[in-house]
Amino acid sequence: MKSILLIGLGRFGKHIARKLHELNHQVMAVDKDEEKVNEVLPFVTSALIGNSTNEDFLESLGVRNYDVCIVAIGNDFQSSLETTSLLKEMGAKLVVSRAARDVQAKFLLRNGADEIVYPEKQLAYWTAIRYSADHIFDYIELSEDYAIFEVPVPDSWAGRTIGEINIRQKYNVTIMALKKNGKLFLTVNADTVMDRDETILVLGSYKAVQKCFKI
Repeated sequence: MKSILLIGLGRFGKHIARKLHELNHQVMAVDKDEEKVNEVLPFVTSALIGNSTNEDFLESLGVRNYDVCIVAIGNDFQSSLETTSLLKEMGAKLVVSRAARDVQAKFLLRNGADEIVYPEKQLAYWTAIRYSADHIFDYIELSEDYAIFEVPVPDSWAGRTIGEINIRQKYNVTIMALKKNGKLFLTVNADTVMDRDETILVLGSYKAVQKCFKI
């Protein structure tokens, strides 16, 4: 369990708060809008109404005590930039800031952000890949070159073992897990037999996965 300071409770921040609650993390949520603060109260450990660009207010939160500080401000880049910079100046361990454009990411990184998230950009990539292929059910980007894809077991693979098809050698694609009826099976090896009604999670580049599964 981690202690997390979440600043900015718009739609993006609210989704983060809900998910962190599901994961049983301790969350201090902050926004200058009282209504937004009230909306997330059921999902956070504590919440405060305040302006994160105010040094005294931010200092009072004890930012050094949090494992992660997330700046989820989306409609006021100046506030996001100032908040990010202040957090780092006050000794925050890890500052993760939201960006909508590359130029924003550059400024945030230069002014204290340790990492950047692009909710719109990342979702756009996911949507483009997920819905431009007939046989990709899910997609998790790991880097610019590699991702994990959920794909169906090809008919020609059904009843065969992972070792028999040997896609790691042929395509540089690795089978990470099997999924059946919503349940994930992470223990797979060369002797694991695949069924037609399963999906598989594979790791590789998009081009390699595209070539392997002809998607």
